[in-house]
Amino acid sequence: MSNKFILPNGIIAEEAEYKEQFIDEYNSNPFIQALPTIKNREEIIKILNKDIKISKKELEADGYIKEHLLQRIYKIFQVLPIHLRVWNMINTLIRQGYIERNPFNSEYRRHINKLGNNLINKDFSINVNSNFITTASCGLLVGFSGMGKTTIVNKVLENIPQVICHHTYNKEDFNNIQVSWIKLEAPHNSSLKALTLQFFMKVDGLIGTENMKRYAVKNLSVDAMLPIMGQLANNIGLGLLVVDELQHLNRNTTEIMNYFVALMNTFGVPILLIGTPACYDMLTQELRIARRVTGSGEIIWNNMKNDKEFRLFMKGIWKYQYLKNSSSLDENMINLFYEKTQGISDLIVKLFVNTQMVAIQTNIEQVTKELVEKVWTKKFKLLKPMINSIQRNNKAQMFKYSDIRVLDTGSAQNRADTEIKYDKKKTKFVKSKIKVNNLESDDIRRIVIEGMREGKTNYKSLMDSGLISDIDTILKEKNL
Repeated sequence: MSNKFILPNGIIAEEAEYKEQFIDEYNSNPFIQALPTIKNREEIIKILNKDIKISKKELEADGYIKEHLLQRIYKIFQVLPIHLRVWNMINTLIRQGYIERNPFNSEYRRHINKLGNNLINKDFSINVNSNFITTASCGLLVGFSGMGKTTIVNKVLENIPQVICHHTYNKEDFNNIQVSWIKLEAPHNSSLKALTLQFFMKVDGLIGTENMKRYAVKNLSVDAMLPIMGQLANNIGLGLLVVDELQHLNRNTTEIMNYFVALMNTFGVPILLIGTPACYDMLTQELRIARRVTGSGEIIWNNMKNDKEFRLFMKGIWKYQYLKNSSSLDENMINLFYEKTQGISDLIVKLFVNTQMVAIQTNIEQVTKELVEKVWTKKFKLLKPMINSIQRNNKAQMFKYSDIRVLDTGSAQNRADTEIKYDKKKTKFVKSKIKVNNLESDDIRRIVIEGMREGKTNYKSLMDSGLISDIDTILKEKNL
């Protein structure tokens, strides 16, 4: 157990305790050995699972008390298989990124010294002649709004000490502060400068420096601040940079991708990008990012299907009933909840809590199918168009709600490679022969080609697939 102490700025830090690692390349590196040991599946579930106990006294409490107790349900955490993938992705990103950023590696020290000398000489170039080869990669967590992406990332990060203080390592002096992760939120105005200043502010808050004060007043450009940011990340041994709400960075895609790639390639900092489907197109347009998020580095999180995972989730929350007459979870109730929420976890919990709330207020004291229907109709009517578009798989309607767009679960590079071929010499897109079987089922090209084989017009094919709607259908859905 590492000793914890409070830094002068009030932040709780841990004193480095070096642990022998099972994986050889994780040894001889203080940044990796100071991290918690790698956990197995059972240990991860035990750490993440959040349960609550309901006492007999609470069940017999008055309704106005129970309305407060119901809020506890929002704190429950039912572990699903995708949560284990997120845990492993984050822990792998951090450790792999540290392999070549070993502070006792002479080549790495020469690399960061060159970068530092450039800054001293007011040279903000990020291209240095060194033999440093990064092991950093990019993780991608993208999917439906309301599925709990930010929640699980926060829970994983909470189990990794953020600030670790080193003193000696293998009997050598090593006075260093390690910041294992920093989490940023993409600004609503898509400003990379605002994102960079947010980074400086987070570092200042963690270790008590004054980078924000030093660089904000100088009105430096992003190109000038990026190498400062990267060098600062190396100085604090940053293990992972997390950028949430990536969809807000929806302008100047090339500039944004250059920014992230520079942090990984030149400074060796792993990055985890989190966003809704609205951000996905800008990522697949950039093959440099697509290559880095292949394999375990990419997690696509769509709504749950009405399968074992959804039933596991329902069973996990169903036992938390603050009602005098608890109801059983049968197949009809499961199907009803799926029909109303389409497997979006946030909506499932809110529908469950609100139904109990109404059951208490009306003295029904039981969750019934009729009550679920009434609560959904009355309290969730604003969500009806979105849920209907998912239920009908109406791509034309779903496209309007970018946060609930269903994404293909294949790798980013495979999608990018099948969509385009890029001629670097001519710097333009060139046509390639299309094989229908290699296209996704919802690819417009495949829909049109297969429709032609059946004698359909392009309009009819797109209508049948749900990609477009006629005016009568739209007016009907809007009750016009």
